[in-house]
Amino acid sequence: MINICFVCLGNICRSPMAEFVMKDIVKTAGRQGEFSICSKATHSDNIWNGSGAPIYGNAQRCLAQHGIPFDTRKEATLLKKSDYEHFDYFIGMDNDNLYYMKKILGGDPQHKIHALMEFTAQGGEVADPWYTRNFERAYEDILAGCTAFYHTL
Repeated sequence: MINICFVCLGNICRSPMAEFVMKDIVKTAGRQGEFSICSKATHSDNIWNGSGAPIYGNAQRCLAQHGIPFDTRKEATLLKKSDYEHFDYFIGMDNDNLYYMKKILGGDPQHKIHALMEFTAQGGEVADPWYTRNFERAYEDILAGCTAFYHTL
């Protein structure tokens, strides 16, 4: 089983979009039984008293427009140090995420932490739709990154 955790700041836009895009990619390839895929947050901004916010509405609409199935019960979840032993890959959306992932996880001695866009020829960061309001651009980055990442597995 390949265990993958996508990570962004709040776990309501980019990382859940990546989670469900990647789940769709492996399902389409007939390999869903080989993967465990989830997403988490580096900050608790969208988690209150143990309950997380759902996927942001614009992110849900973008996934639906592209025919990507997603779980409407998905809630923001906080990344924790003990996650390091469970996952094979931690995939961050931007450089800030990578910084906080390493802090939360206590470093990266096994080289499990990666930027999603490092798997693509363009590199860089996944555009943050929370600030740009451009969910389509974030989706395009995520699709390119997840597709390229899948081909390394």
